[in-house]
Amino acid sequence: MINQLFLIKFIRRKSFLCFFLFFLVSYFAHSQISLTGSVKDENGMPIPGVSVIEKNTGNGTVTDFDGNFQLNTISENPVLTFSFVGYETQEVNVSEQTNLNIILKEDLSALNEVVVIGYGTQKRADVTSAVATVKSEEFIQGNVNDAAQLIQGKVAGLSVSTPSGDPTQGAQIMLRGISSISGSSQPLILIDGVPGNLQTVAPEDIASIDVLKDGSATAIYGTRGTNGVVIITTKDAGMEIAPTIDYNGYMTLSQINNKMDFLDASELRQKFDEGYTFNGSNVEDFGANTDWLDEITRDALSQVHNLIFRGGNKTTNLTASLNYRDNEGIFIKTNNKRYSARIDVNHNMFENKLKSNFNIITSEQEFFAGGDGASFNPYVYRQALIRNPTEPVKNEDGTWYERDVYFYDNPVAYLEETDGKNRYRNLRVTGSLSYEPIEDLVIQGLYTRKGNYNIRGFYQTKNHVSTTKNGLEGYASRGTDDYIGNYGQITIDYKKNWGDHKFTALGGYNYEDNTYEGFYATNRNFPTDAYTYNNIGIGQGLPLGEAGMGSSKSSDKLIAFFSRLTYNYADKYLLMASIRHEGSSRFGAENKWGSFPGISAGWRMNEEEFLKDISWIDNIKLRAGFGVTGINAGSSYQSLSSLNYDSYFLYNNRWIRELIPARNPNPDLRWEKKEEFNAGVDFSFFGGRLGGALDYYNRTTKDALYDYDVPVPPYLYGSITANVAQLKNEGFEALINFVPVQTEDFQWSGNMTYSTNRNELLSISNDQFETTNDFFYTGYVGEPIQISSHIVQVGESIGNFYGLKSVDINEDGVFMIETPDGEIIPATESDASDRQILGNGLPEHYVSWNNTFNYKNWDLNVNMRGAFGYQILNSQRMFYENPTVGYNVLDTAFDEIYGKAVLADVQRYVSHYLEDGDFWKIDNITLGYTFNTENIDFLQNLRLYATGLNLITITGYEGIDPEVNRSGLAPGIDSRDKYPTNRSFTLGVNLTF
Repeated sequence: MINQLFLIKFIRRKSFLCFFLFFLVSYFAHSQISLTGSVKDENGMPIPGVSVIEKNTGNGTVTDFDGNFQLNTISENPVLTFSFVGYETQEVNVSEQTNLNIILKEDLSALNEVVVIGYGTQKRADVTSAVATVKSEEFIQGNVNDAAQLIQGKVAGLSVSTPSGDPTQGAQIMLRGISSISGSSQPLILIDGVPGNLQTVAPEDIASIDVLKDGSATAIYGTRGTNGVVIITTKDAGMEIAPTIDYNGYMTLSQINNKMDFLDASELRQKFDEGYTFNGSNVEDFGANTDWLDEITRDALSQVHNLIFRGGNKTTNLTASLNYRDNEGIFIKTNNKRYSARIDVNHNMFENKLKSNFNIITSEQEFFAGGDGASFNPYVYRQALIRNPTEPVKNEDGTWYERDVYFYDNPVAYLEETDGKNRYRNLRVTGSLSYEPIEDLVIQGLYTRKGNYNIRGFYQTKNHVSTTKNGLEGYASRGTDDYIGNYGQITIDYKKNWGDHKFTALGGYNYEDNTYEGFYATNRNFPTDAYTYNNIGIGQGLPLGEAGMGSSKSSDKLIAFFSRLTYNYADKYLLMASIRHEGSSRFGAENKWGSFPGISAGWRMNEEEFLKDISWIDNIKLRAGFGVTGINAGSSYQSLSSLNYDSYFLYNNRWIRELIPARNPNPDLRWEKKEEFNAGVDFSFFGGRLGGALDYYNRTTKDALYDYDVPVPPYLYGSITANVAQLKNEGFEALINFVPVQTEDFQWSGNMTYSTNRNELLSISNDQFETTNDFFYTGYVGEPIQISSHIVQVGESIGNFYGLKSVDINEDGVFMIETPDGEIIPATESDASDRQILGNGLPEHYVSWNNTFNYKNWDLNVNMRGAFGYQILNSQRMFYENPTVGYNVLDTAFDEIYGKAVLADVQRYVSHYLEDGDFWKIDNITLGYTFNTENIDFLQNLRLYATGLNLITITGYEGIDPEVNRSGLAPGIDSRDKYPTNRSFTLGVNLTF
């Protein structure tokens, strides 16, 4: 009976299960639709690789090479999404259809993208100069010190390097090589159209950065455009936006990037056991076990918080931001705290005919002053390296352990017995009005008042080694620096279209004046350390005549008139011409004014009939341009006769200070001028999946300022600043953008850049000033070698190392030198005539590769870059890879050179210490996750991310970091007195309310 009941129940259950399965199969058979179709462009050409996704499901496919697809839907009312890079996304409700023929329209947003150019904007498609744009979503992420690091490796031809780990130091930036032998290579930095610097605004406040690279683009900026123009655009609210708050905060852990292998205490004792004496009494066993570099370094913890409020309606909008940065340095006590705020208000009146803007940017920066007027004294790093590791930090009684030896100090005591603070305050207020009296005519006026105020204090205590060794009782200094600038600008902008003809015309006036003031005072021998630098007058140096005091003031003015005309015919043929007429107070009466023209043209070949029907070509634009810019180099009064007080003389039993000329004046001083030709092509293929730009440039700087040697008499001094030099730069740049993969859930996009540059000095003479030699020496190796490191020579590249070429070592441990004549001699028999060019400190090639991966809510950015074709003078090896010195050395100091002998000679500047600097860095990796906030009313966005900076370096260079100083005329020296670079790891959050 039980078995029968069980059988009945089993049959019923099985019948129900079969019925349920039959129902499901019937249901899906009824709801599933087998779709086929094709996707073509507006010209009827098939588009392969189009993503065909059933909305709100994971179901999808892609079109084949002929643009065809097949898909079985799984939802009851399927909606298909068709998407492909370079085309507008299209949604189709399937209904009862089984075959779809889809036409995708080209997405013109990339060509219609607005690019910031000089005193205005222009559509990307119409730009005829070399201009690069980097949006905020493409920025390098992590704890960066300034805006330049945001675009490191992002712009072809723009070198952005970070050779120092000092938290107060920004990046070194150079565009298209060295343009002057006396002026800076720093580009002009504009913040919302007004001159500033890379630290004027917080990096988190920046929306985009545009880089004007060639002469035709920068000519409208005249004397300030020679080194290129970097235009920073800050984030704003837009005219209609609900009140929104963005928060970005992160914590960063920084560690020293690399350490040189110096002998530790046990290794040093082993060398003593082997009989080494180091030719000095400093190196002996004092019984301790001290890692001096560890004693003055730390794992640094930093934090950044940024808050942006945005809101607006049809007539008024407001953007306000607050930023707090607290960056610790990897050396103890070093830091950089910065508070900044920004307010931007826009208001439109009279039906948008009158528009006003009011903008305030202010900041305060405060950091430890480890040097007199500087954030860090690099001498401390040197001492940490060479200090005997068997010496203790302190004596048994708690006092600092010191040795009475010249240039040999306790680095921990040096830092701890130093007190100092630098405080910078900045304020910039800008107001502007623009009026449109008739359609397409806009008149704008802008005025900015800028002010920087710096107060600094520095104190070395009565126990500081630099005071105790010199018999002093403390040293203090106090100083201030003030800057006030006024910037005014008036522009008239007119646009007009007649059929296929499009014109724009711009005219403007620019005024700028700058005033600089400085004051300093020093004193020594204080009765107490209690006041540090805050009561400098109580020092006993004042009555003894050992105190110092000084002040200064200078000013300059710049006035300019400028205009620009653009013409576009049928979106095929493009023309731009500009000119700037500029005057500067820095130059002589006959040369105060200069004119700087620029012209460029473009041809959009894809708009021609013979290319218009080729579907995979989105854009091909050929362009060429020529422009003249200047350099407003030198100080304010070099063209004028000025006087200084010099030494004292006795007159009527009184000591009177005599008044003498300050310099040789040169009333003929004039602008340095750079003439630049640029030719390039912009291209985009396959709906934007492949694109980029190629550029070739050739620039020549004429009338470059140079301190020329002159005879005395007739001149009062042995040198005069004159326009005598010429140099040129030539190079090639490439940018390739790519989107290899794009589906609904996954996208891989990125770009690669390449640039190469070569410079040559053409002349350092002219008809008036003719040099005896066609070269001069520059750079400095350092004591005790005390010799120049580089040569600047006509016909050669700037940046050439100049020294002795070592080819061997003899049995006495002395380098063997190859002279310029090919003779091999011991280094001990060499002289200055045996020096020759050994290499160059400027990279010849720059490469970067940036990748972005997006998978659903995950994002991953990997940025890599490298530099190739240059040399580095490894100063730490040159000074510390020598066992004959009287302090600690590198462990490689005892290796045989050329496999023959250990060095037994004095320290020398020879090619043995020049190394190839080629490197490839995995520079920045960022992994982020964006949460779905649809069900959280008050939260619009939540993203968590982790990022690392300066992560991995692949190089054959044996020093700390191959990214060394590249500025000036002596690039490529890896100084022994430096702030080492660091590696950092960051955790952060982005919130939008």
